[in-house]
Amino acid sequence: MEATREIYWNVGHLVVLPMYIVTTIAAALFCYGFWVRIKTYRQGKALDRLDRLATRIELTLAKLFGQGKVLAHSAPGTAHAIFFWGFLLLFIGTLLIMLQVDFSVPLFGVAFLKGVFYKLYSLILDIAGVAAFACLAVLASRRFVKRPPGLETTRDDFLMHGLLAVIILTGFVEEGARMAVTEVVANPALARFSPVGLGVAHLLSGLDEASLRELHRINWWIHLLLVSGFIVSIPWTKFRHLFTTPANYLFTDLREKGSIDTIDLEAEGVEQFGVEKVADLTWKDIFDADACTSCKRCQDRCPAWNTEKPLSPMKLIHQIGDTSFHSPEASLIDTVSRDVLWSCTTCRACQEICPAEIEHVNKIIEMRRNLVLMQGEFPGDEVMTAVNHLEVNGNPFGMAFASRGDWAEGLGATVLSERADGEPVDVLYFVGCYASFDQRNRQVARSFLKICQEAGIRVGILGKEEKCCGEPLRKLGNEYLYQETARENIELIKGYGITRIVTTCPHCLNTLARDYRDLGLQAEVEHHSVFIERLIAEQKVLLNPQQFDYTYHDSCYLGRYRGIIDQPRNVLHAVGGRINEMSASGMESFCCGAGGGRILAEEKLGSRINVKRVKMAEETGAPLLVSSCPFCLTMFEDGIKTGGCEGKLAARDLAEVVAERLDTRLLFAPGGPVGYTVPEGAAPQEGEIASPPSDEVNPKG
Repeated sequence: MEATREIYWNVGHLVVLPMYIVTTIAAALFCYGFWVRIKTYRQGKALDRLDRLATRIELTLAKLFGQGKVLAHSAPGTAHAIFFWGFLLLFIGTLLIMLQVDFSVPLFGVAFLKGVFYKLYSLILDIAGVAAFACLAVLASRRFVKRPPGLETTRDDFLMHGLLAVIILTGFVEEGARMAVTEVVANPALARFSPVGLGVAHLLSGLDEASLRELHRINWWIHLLLVSGFIVSIPWTKFRHLFTTPANYLFTDLREKGSIDTIDLEAEGVEQFGVEKVADLTWKDIFDADACTSCKRCQDRCPAWNTEKPLSPMKLIHQIGDTSFHSPEASLIDTVSRDVLWSCTTCRACQEICPAEIEHVNKIIEMRRNLVLMQGEFPGDEVMTAVNHLEVNGNPFGMAFASRGDWAEGLGATVLSERADGEPVDVLYFVGCYASFDQRNRQVARSFLKICQEAGIRVGILGKEEKCCGEPLRKLGNEYLYQETARENIELIKGYGITRIVTTCPHCLNTLARDYRDLGLQAEVEHHSVFIERLIAEQKVLLNPQQFDYTYHDSCYLGRYRGIIDQPRNVLHAVGGRINEMSASGMESFCCGAGGGRILAEEKLGSRINVKRVKMAEETGAPLLVSSCPFCLTMFEDGIKTGGCEGKLAARDLAEVVAERLDTRLLFAPGGPVGYTVPEGAAPQEGEIASPPSDEVNPKG
């Protein structure tokens, strides 16, 4: 007997017409539900998210079927991914039945659900069904029994878990009743290829054939109505993410990470800047709320939420969605609250971990823009003071612009405004405000110059002509002053014919390399960690490695924004470092608390982010905390003092560590610069890094 089964066994082919009527009604209600939601999305402004369509489709298919971001670093994510794959296989199995019954047999007389293929079909669907049910049980346990803090449970969650569980169970009952009549005795060899159905059939073995047929018939209709109800419920419940999340993959922002729309401040007729109401959002901002799965991964990673501040990225997205659908004329800023908006460090941890590709950060920046540009609000008087200083003196400290280049006197850097005609420079060092004025960070700048000198790199600086890159201003929402400052820097850089820039500040790096592009800067911009790594690889500096233990902090604006993670570690390894990684590192690094303009603001809510990060470093047992960002270094110097880690932990910049381990003895040997690497297996000499005293400038006054 060939392996197969009768389609519509026991219910007959007369059920086909009512079945399609029911499913057609369900599909119509499904479409109507999404049409209602689309009308709400269209309250937002237009936005083109279908450019580079081939790339978008490729990314969507990879993310959807690979479930990569769902699986990442999450046991519940693994259960969700397995459930997705299992349910997908069950859906494909249903489509194959429809394909055979409604197309291949009536049109071509071909039945393919038979023989070996049918056996594999039966086995795969049984495994998929039991895997989906098991994973659903795991997810239900997390949602209802052992619910982690911060996980919201709503009526939709009970509906989703209950409906899916009953659909799977009625499917197995239907299969078991059929097998009990047609296979358990008559074809036991075939029954073995449906192990779960066989188990259910044995449970039903006490019923006679008439009872089994009646159970099968009733269960068949119940299963059909449940599936139809599931289809209808999708647009009206959290089930909608089955469609909106994959769509969000299609609509993802393909620009460089951290890209922000550059406002045309001179556009005629524009009376509103930033976001205050739903109509000021884009349609994608509203759509994001429907794509959210409420998994709370963004909340778990948020440094503000983890230090008792009111910002939850997940709740912010929910509030935008609720306002859009129920009270679109309400003030989003009042709904979300100013404390929430000003708590964000723009670290992108929320977006990096989000399995639905929701864009949290720019929504916050747009609402900040409205607060600053339209309402004249800042998170505190200290920020207003820093902004005033920046507007007058080009830096947030209120220091005289004429003293900006004083740190470099006698160090061999060329001040471009003072150089002789035709005197060349290899790179422009864009110093930034902290390395220019803060005494602690000036040591980083001097160390970087020392490395460049030993490599024979001719470094130019702008000196008193340089202004703040404007990044803190922009993240705080002051687009007007940012653009004014940026245009002055760009005009200056272009006027000197600069084509290559290096900076020791990740915030300057992102601003010059990405944001300034919108305003006309084309020069190549590089971070000093990447620049130094290349100098070492090209053997342009001679090293004297000394063994030391350290832990490394990945700056948010270097790691998550630029993907620069391995390069600093490679440099530190080359000079003898042995790393003890923190629990949160790389793309999962925990913010220092200074981003998003927070470096200029007092931290008045909750506990201190920098202290929490310093404690993570202390837990590694390493005596040295290395970073590659002046904001991070400043925050860590403070966190070590206020967190009780003095004497246990020292904070240094990568450039300082390298500069202390330069060996110039053979630098200018015949034939050019000579590099040095430690022979494999050779133990570097022991060395100790002393922490220099801190005498930092405080922009907060």
